[in-house]
Amino acid sequence: MNFSGKVILITGASSGIGEATAIHLAKLGGKLALTARNKINLENVSKKCEQISKNSPLLITGELTNEQDIKKIVDLTINHYSSLDILVNNAGILELGSIENTSMEQFDRIFNVNVRAVYQLTMLAVPYLIKSKGNIVNVSSVNGLRSFAGVLAYNMSKSAIDQMTNCIALELADKSIRVNSVNPGVIKTNLQKRGGLDDAAYSKFLERSKETHPLGRAGNSEEVAKAIAYLASDEASFVTGVNLPVDGGRHNLCPR
Repeated sequence: MNFSGKVILITGASSGIGEATAIHLAKLGGKLALTARNKINLENVSKKCEQISKNSPLLITGELTNEQDIKKIVDLTINHYSSLDILVNNAGILELGSIENTSMEQFDRIFNVNVRAVYQLTMLAVPYLIKSKGNIVNVSSVNGLRSFAGVLAYNMSKSAIDQMTNCIALELADKSIRVNSVNPGVIKTNLQKRGGLDDAAYSKFLERSKETHPLGRAGNSEEVAKAIAYLASDEASFVTGVNLPVDGGRHNLCPR
């Protein structure tokens, strides 16, 4: 794959899947605009990208629940590169909770980051993607494809992203814009810890992944990054409206 000359905007690029995607696409020649809240982590990712690429990423710190910050992210990217070819909507949060104990504050927090921000950023980016005949890759989850108790609002938000992916793929197909999502299973990142699991619970969660994923393990961020790169590349030129599980087969598993 060759992303030479392609301008790629990645949200949540300071860690996990976003970091791995930034590094992988830098290696493939992409011109990166990276955004996240954590400036120090973002700068560390940038240094890793610079070690393997002649292109220095554009770094933009911002809060995706702030409409003006989202507008700033798009404006600064266009001002710097004059175009946009690929949007990777990666940023997201997870919080534990069922219908009995998920507060409306939690619900709003999850949907504001996982859905509303993605909607706004995509809406602002589309005019530039139309010009470049670019594409969008959304980072969803196997939780958008299957139901799991105890993470209700998160599951709902990822189902919304899958529906958004499919609808926008139809809406923009006549403009030659492809829109797809990756749907990771359990990936070794800090997502679960930030969502409320302590170290002991997280270790148990990863151990349990050997049973919940047919391939017998949790995945890693690099494996998801490679799937994102495929969907964003010309190798997937006839692929749109796909929710691609990158989950070790978990979406196929039917407990018995």
